[in-house]
Amino acid sequence: MVDKFWPGRPHPLGATPDAEGVNFAVFSSGAERVEICLFDLEDPAKELERIPLGETTAHVWHGYVPGLRPGALYGVRAFGPYDPARGLRFNGHKLLIDPYAKALTGQVDFKQPIFGFTPGDTDDVLDERDSARGVPKAVVLGDGFDWAGDEPPDHPWSRSVIYEVHVRGFTKRHPGVPEKLRGTYAGFAHPASIEHLKRLGITAVELLPIHEFTDDAYLTDKGLTNYWGYSSLGFFAPEQRYASPGKPGRQVTEFKQMVRDLHRAGFEVILDVVYNHTTEGNHLGPTLSFKGLDNVAYYRLSTGDPRLYWDSTGCGNSLNLPHPQTLALVMDSLRYWVEEMHVDGFRFDLATTLARDPFEFNPSGNFLQACHQDPVLQRVKLIAEPWDTNGYNVGQFPVQWSEWNGKFRDVVRRFWKGDITHNELGWRLTGSADLYQPAGRKIFASVNFVTCHDGFTLRDLVSYDHKHNEANGERNQDGSDDNASWNCGVEGDSDDPAINELRDRQQRNLIATLFLAQGVPMLCAGDEIGKTQRGNNNAYCQDNELSWLDWDLGPRREALLGFTMRMIRLRQSQPVLQRRRFFRGATFRDSSLKDVAFFRPDGQEMTEEDWKQPHIRAIAYLLGGDTIATPDERGERIVGDTLLVLMNAHHEPLRYTLPEIDWGSEWELLVDTAGASDAKRDRLAARGVVEVGGRSLVVLSRPAAD
Repeated sequence: MVDKFWPGRPHPLGATPDAEGVNFAVFSSGAERVEICLFDLEDPAKELERIPLGETTAHVWHGYVPGLRPGALYGVRAFGPYDPARGLRFNGHKLLIDPYAKALTGQVDFKQPIFGFTPGDTDDVLDERDSARGVPKAVVLGDGFDWAGDEPPDHPWSRSVIYEVHVRGFTKRHPGVPEKLRGTYAGFAHPASIEHLKRLGITAVELLPIHEFTDDAYLTDKGLTNYWGYSSLGFFAPEQRYASPGKPGRQVTEFKQMVRDLHRAGFEVILDVVYNHTTEGNHLGPTLSFKGLDNVAYYRLSTGDPRLYWDSTGCGNSLNLPHPQTLALVMDSLRYWVEEMHVDGFRFDLATTLARDPFEFNPSGNFLQACHQDPVLQRVKLIAEPWDTNGYNVGQFPVQWSEWNGKFRDVVRRFWKGDITHNELGWRLTGSADLYQPAGRKIFASVNFVTCHDGFTLRDLVSYDHKHNEANGERNQDGSDDNASWNCGVEGDSDDPAINELRDRQQRNLIATLFLAQGVPMLCAGDEIGKTQRGNNNAYCQDNELSWLDWDLGPRREALLGFTMRMIRLRQSQPVLQRRRFFRGATFRDSSLKDVAFFRPDGQEMTEEDWKQPHIRAIAYLLGGDTIATPDERGERIVGDTLLVLMNAHHEPLRYTLPEIDWGSEWELLVDTAGASDAKRDRLAARGVVEVGGRSLVVLSRPAAD
């Protein structure tokens, strides 16, 4: 029992231990009383004591408990008016998670009375049952981790290759990872995991959400779970289910060890973070943390009816970033993950919601300004998912940001389907200068991708005409069915060698296009080994073999892995594929030598009229390697090979006449997606003709001119 406690300090927020005890500080601008509840380590459901935080400073309730040690379990109770009509949802009967908790133990139990009202009644009727048994407990976290001189790899954007991956799904079936470590942070950093990442050649892993999250009741009722993790519960705490068994708080140590080991292997760690909404949902959702501490401050409420939530996320609520304390919470969280957990960057889920100030997208809004001036965030990679349910803002984020380029994905897919109808392809292959250059942004503002966690896998993209999400329990109504017109013939696995060869070729086409395009390529984990989800394009709730990577590779999947590795090596070996600036069209040395040019199959340079043709299914483009006169990050002038890329989306072979360019007499073939092999052909005459197979891509190279 605690026999005394002191006023303590209002900063830092959360639980901060020292040699003598623990300081607690909790923000709530509307509460009338705030208490810290201590729980039994052996029986976390057993409440031991309540300690009132008797001091308030600038709406922060604080107190110091001498004698308390790291490892202690605690929760918060906030007492005040319960008046949903005014947006007030205080209920002291409900245990709350400290928003600044660094680690949690236990899971949310929707069978317990975790709602502020009694389910079945209207939400304006207070529920007086205690919720402590159904709420995770925060862990007082100590310090002392040995980073052993850890340094960030700090790869320049121009050489970055991002690998979007799920911590659990990557190793859950990996035969080289010990079974007890599969699906964990330790398993992800195991030598067998790192070996694959090294062989592949990527420079950064972008981890799907690892903030604490919940399994929503509507999923658990169907025997499903929240696999992806886009339902944040705590913005400082790493998800405990990805840690090996151990005492509460072990997940923090194991996460740090993972980051340290990945850094030693040369990989950056980027977190997919979800600050746009929380797991508490709308007015009928549970009271777990923010809702019970200060609903008005933390959430955007309907201007006409504060009982309801304003939602641009499709998840029931939107975090209230224009509020100073909510903005401070997010910024404190981001700095914590950089300074204390050593991560190298962030991908912001539904970032348009974060930039709404007050309700419309605002490039000069509070959140984006705060990121711009923050000295910690200035040194890490910031990537926006530039849309939400109410807006599409590709190309509109500030200069320090990169963006998931959804337009690249859509145009490249359309081209290889054979239904592209305008000149947008040229912009997307060369870095999307039309989107980013006018605002003074660099070529790496465009993060290019063909597939990601959300949607079809690469193999399923070319193998299914329609989604098959029946396993999600929503009668196949969830997910977007936008995959028609690939003309798959037989959906799913096929015994027809011709169908399989076409699908393999289309996968190679899409992978090759991704790594040949300017910008930053992002590969979705599993696409390099032909991962299938059997047509499920919304596997967010499938924590099973449908989502986990299958490492039992046959010849076709091994061949795809080899091809992907070769394309990444090609990108990393060719300076012309690592540009830091947009193309100019002609060099400053000689206006007749262009750094980029597009050609028709007859070898003539494309005109404006050519780009306006209703169907463009064959195109060639040249990247002038010896025209890169700008220095790289070390101040060295880059000189590389010139590449000529021939793309044929027709189903029939097509003869390309090589452009009449006096840069030498011979070209060397580097890539031909019509075959999985990388065997080189004989050198080709500069004015010769090359046959490009139906639905295939060829890459030729020639050394730079002196």
